[in-house]
Amino acid sequence: MTSAVGSGNLQVRQLVVVRGGKPVVNGIQLSVRPASVTALMGANGAGKTSTVLAIAGVVPAASGSVVLDGLDIQGLPADAIRRLGLATVREGHQVLRELTVLDNLRAAGGDLRERQLVQAVDEQLALFPELATRLRSRAGDLSGGQQQMVSLAQAMIVRPRFLLIDELSFGLAPAVVARLVPVIQRIAATGVGILLIEQFTTLALALSDHVVVMSRGSVS
Repeated sequence: MTSAVGSGNLQVRQLVVVRGGKPVVNGIQLSVRPASVTALMGANGAGKTSTVLAIAGVVPAASGSVVLDGLDIQGLPADAIRRLGLATVREGHQVLRELTVLDNLRAAGGDLRERQLVQAVDEQLALFPELATRLRSRAGDLSGGQQQMVSLAQAMIVRPRFLLIDELSFGLAPAVVARLVPVIQRIAATGVGILLIEQFTTLALALSDHVVVMSRGSVS
């Protein structure tokens, strides 16, 4: 598997996110290096998901910057951020349930030329061989673990330099999570920098090279 990896870090500087008139992320700073996994940990309500969504351009930040290879991408639309090499796996297996697995993957690579798209799909099927036998199945008919694989494959199909994962193990049995761990390690080994939100401390620590702890919207 190949990836479009640059040499710079993903840097979040003094990021502030306000929701409902109240700051839920209050001046957070963190850095994600290529070929590494940074775990973002904290209790429910600490601001982890809001941080990831703001980095990805899904929710607006009130202030601060998100710097990718020297370019401040804060304020850009989510689609533009994705094209620049930052992909997101959102919490809850965000697949297109009525479409087949193959159509989910092709939709995620809609900006690619056909030859590139075919190659990218093949790369993801090599990474997730379980999906190869379910290409014509509706994504909504898959198990939770297989849906999470589709979500990861959708994010990886554009060969991002950085990957944001919100709750890798959400709703999954331990045996399924165990199958995903080596996949995350393989992705990082290709040079992709990963920011991981994970509820299970043991899993987060086992996967991560660095740990950032949030509490009440700030890094402790």
